[in-house]
Amino acid sequence: MTPLLLSHFTATSCIGRGLGETAASLRTQRGGLAPCTFETARLDAYVGEVPGIDDESLPRELRRFDCRNNRLAQLGLRQDGFMDAVRESVGRWGRRRIGLILGTSTSGMLATEIAYRHRDPTTGALPAEFDYAATQNSYSLGAFARRLLGLEGPATVISTACSSSAKAFAAAWRMIEAGWIDAAVVGGVDSLCLTTLYGFHSLQLVSSAPCKPFDLTRDGISIGEAAAFVLLERLPAHVDSGSILLTGSGESSDAYHMSAPHPQGRGARDAMEQALSVANLAPADIDYINLHGTGTPSNDAAEACAVSALFAPAVRASSTKGYTGHTLGAAGALEAVICAIALTQRLMPGGVNTAQVDPAIGFDYLRETRADERLRRALSNSFGFGGSNCSLILERSP
Repeated sequence: MTPLLLSHFTATSCIGRGLGETAASLRTQRGGLAPCTFETARLDAYVGEVPGIDDESLPRELRRFDCRNNRLAQLGLRQDGFMDAVRESVGRWGRRRIGLILGTSTSGMLATEIAYRHRDPTTGALPAEFDYAATQNSYSLGAFARRLLGLEGPATVISTACSSSAKAFAAAWRMIEAGWIDAAVVGGVDSLCLTTLYGFHSLQLVSSAPCKPFDLTRDGISIGEAAAFVLLERLPAHVDSGSILLTGSGESSDAYHMSAPHPQGRGARDAMEQALSVANLAPADIDYINLHGTGTPSNDAAEACAVSALFAPAVRASSTKGYTGHTLGAAGALEAVICAIALTQRLMPGGVNTAQVDPAIGFDYLRETRADERLRRALSNSFGFGGSNCSLILERSP
């Protein structure tokens, strides 16, 4: 795989707007989960809600896209000078040579939920002002972001559950490698909605406390929301020391079960092996793994099996979902940016909320954030419903 440069990146979640706040939360191990007070939900659960989304106002010409998901997207794009970086990239490559590949799970589903409350009592018709294509439709996110950024290259939105925005990186690499584009805005946005909250609750997958990945007594997920974006570009002639590169990606689809992972993590292992092969690396070359680590008994056990089968017991790993909650379609991009922060600042985030690491886990699960000046390569795992899996490898340029 020809490496790609992460020339700019940003993330917004319940632990902060932008890189500065996010990094500070990771360094001080400050999680953002709180008791659920979202909308009309009455659930004994913790969520990772991003404050201030309802204060966002979309540009007049883009008002038809107004929904919580697109407001969160705009809030995320406004951080860390990301939109300025995209404009500079347009000057280098041209509007038609920059792609847009994003991931989402539920898109603007909250808009549909609200519309259903106001349907006609006689006919059941939804309100005339409800615009499905610009809100609920998965491509709503892509259409909105493409117009907001002024891009004219290929655009698509991937929806493969929790691996959606990780797969955006792999798709962008293929487009660049094929010569269709020279750069891409990749990322993911997923926002809270009642269907997600009650849906996961009905599957008995939601914890009544902040999730505690890989803990001996883990009992479920906490749902969060986030917007994370990366500007991927072809490598310039000279790469600055300390730059962050995408050097590997691996995808698999084990299709073991609609909502449960393969017990031995077969698909997860395939994705990690492929990412290592593409990057021409051995397992021993990975310094840190950002685990998918949802906090459910079966998911964490399956991922532990896959990781232990590939990596030595000394490999250092953690899940950052204890900070942010599981941000579903945005998780892959959010955790890739967290890995980029880790590599830039030479720190490995400790997994918060985990009090007693499950002794069945055969690797070094970090409970405390640890600094390491030798930290160079990180692997990020994202595994979705239906066995749709993706692993990414990021590297700090020497």
